Amino acid sequence: MTFNHFIKTWISYPKENITKQVKATLNTTIYTYDRCPLELVRCIKHILYTEQRLIREATNSSSPVGGMMDSMSQKYQQINQVFEELRLLTQDTENDLRKLQHNQEYFIIQYQESLRIQAQLSSLATLPPSDRQLREPALLSKRATVEAWLTREANTLQKYRLDLAEKHQKTLQLLRKQQTIILDDELIQWKRRQQLAGNGGPPEGGLDILQSWCEKLAETIWQNRQQIRRAEHLRQQLPIPGPIEELLNELNSTITDIISALVTSTFIIEKQPPQVLKTQTKFAATVRLLVGGKLNVHMNPPQVKATIISEQQAKALLKNENTRNESSGEILNNNCVMEYHQTTGTLSAHFRNMSLKRIKRSDRRGAESVTEEKFTILFESQFSVGSNELVFQVKTLSLPVVVIVHGSQDNNATATVLWDNAFAEAGRVPFLVPDKVLWPQLCEAINMKYKAEVQSNRGLSEENLVFLAQKAFSSSSNNPDDYRSMTMTWSQFNRESLPGRNFTFWQWFDGVMELTKKHLKPHWNDGAILGFVNKQQAQDMLMSKPNGTFLLRFSDSEIGGITIAWVAENPNKAGERMVWNLMPYTTKDFSIRSLADRISDLNHLLFLYPDRPKDEVFAKYYTPPLCKKLCSNELQNC
Repeated sequence: MTFNHFIKTWISYPKENITKQVKATLNTTIYTYDRCPLELVRCIKHILYTEQRLIREATNSSSPVGGMMDSMSQKYQQINQVFEELRLLTQDTENDLRKLQHNQEYFIIQYQESLRIQAQLSSLATLPPSDRQLREPALLSKRATVEAWLTREANTLQKYRLDLAEKHQKTLQLLRKQQTIILDDELIQWKRRQQLAGNGGPPEGGLDILQSWCEKLAETIWQNRQQIRRAEHLRQQLPIPGPIEELLNELNSTITDIISALVTSTFIIEKQPPQVLKTQTKFAATVRLLVGGKLNVHMNPPQVKATIISEQQAKALLKNENTRNESSGEILNNNCVMEYHQTTGTLSAHFRNMSLKRIKRSDRRGAESVTEEKFTILFESQFSVGSNELVFQVKTLSLPVVVIVHGSQDNNATATVLWDNAFAEAGRVPFLVPDKVLWPQLCEAINMKYKAEVQSNRGLSEENLVFLAQKAFSSSSNNPDDYRSMTMTWSQFNRESLPGRNFTFWQWFDGVMELTKKHLKPHWNDGAILGFVNKQQAQDMLMSKPNGTFLLRFSDSEIGGITIAWVAENPNKAGERMVWNLMPYTTKDFSIRSLADRISDLNHLLFLYPDRPKDEVFAKYYTPPLCKKLCSNELQNC
């Protein structure tokens, strides 16, 4: 059975999922791609993909999750459909180009024939008049016929050329539109997800789909570029007066701009360097060229250089101002050759052992501290494609980094990074961020960070966020709506100390995250820690409960502290009850003895608020008795 016969037989089967339109398309496809079976396979694959999507749409139309998934599927389907349209357009112009070349070659043959006839006519002058009169009429008639044909064919060739140029214009318009969607929408969204991942957001996702799209763009652009160059070569072979020269120059300029934008935009940072960067500390980063494999850049692997530059230097760089040889520090091991990975088809450079040896700081403005100064790692390279036809200088900037020299600066540097990642706008001037943001926006950012740092699905509740708003704005309101339109400035966040304290809002919150991450995570996940409750609220909550009821709240007066508040009789006044508060426990305390064991030791603590027996909540975390005894002996020996 032949291949065509097999396909025709398959079409003849009555399949419920195959529409008449699909059958008709397949039927047409068989004859269109009779000599190109691989093209036929691609077409069938595309049709079956469309059929699957239609089935999914019918199945998931009533499901919200299905609808969301279908929305993404539909977006991807639209992109793939445009690629299919571009493929067909490129194939069409390739066929037209071959036809034009064939016609032009025949035209040149006929033109040579007209020259031969003209030469014969010229040679008649040497013949006797009788011979000339005998042969000249036939030659003149033949010359007239050929010249008339040449005139008609010249007009036809010019029309073919203009039609081909118009088709290329259409292809390039669609190419530019498709590239804009992929680079300015999809790739920018990936970069934004990467930035939010730095604040604890969900992973940005892989680059495989984006790379496949970018490679298809590169392949289609290069095919059209070669076609335009061949059309220009045909024009040079046979110049015919008309507007075609200007059109071809315009097409060549447009396609060069398109491929330049593609290459420079797809030189990206796959793995960002740490945004809080400590001097004399090893760090890593990975850069990748999404179109490297398709453009055969790996045949002569380019070298990538990493340099640290300041915010001002980054601004100048984006304005194309001369910043050559300028840097704001010295990075060791800052050169790396891009490697091509055959299995994944990726071209990337892995900087594994970079280290910032020194940093050169600029003059700071006003109250700005060293932990508010932003730098960036500039990655740059140069490579050529198409036998050095095009040479590209590519550069990309990392997310902002804050350079510290001591671990004590980490807290404030993290605040700068958090604010920048959360509130940076696409296409901004490096590295501008708003000075103030709406409180709900900040809540979203710190909740994301909290869940990521504590590695918990239990985030900050609305009650927790109200408590934080009260702390941030020195307010007593318990109504969440009162804070929805309020704004918080950067100074309120991490420059000005909280009233009556020697630390900022962020420093207090970061201390809570650190303590919870290191020592309290299981108890936070169990819901055993209320945490975000002030002293007065704790008293009001406990006074309505039986003696021995306790709760755990984060200390107001100390960074990274948690205290136990409980209700009991007042020993100095019979019949009176009061709420007691222990001195806050810190990381230092919990490195000696765990929270669960400390609660076990305190016999007057009976019920975790509101009414849960403490052993029911904490017993699974108690240290076994033998270990308790050993720990107790060690403490006594100390």
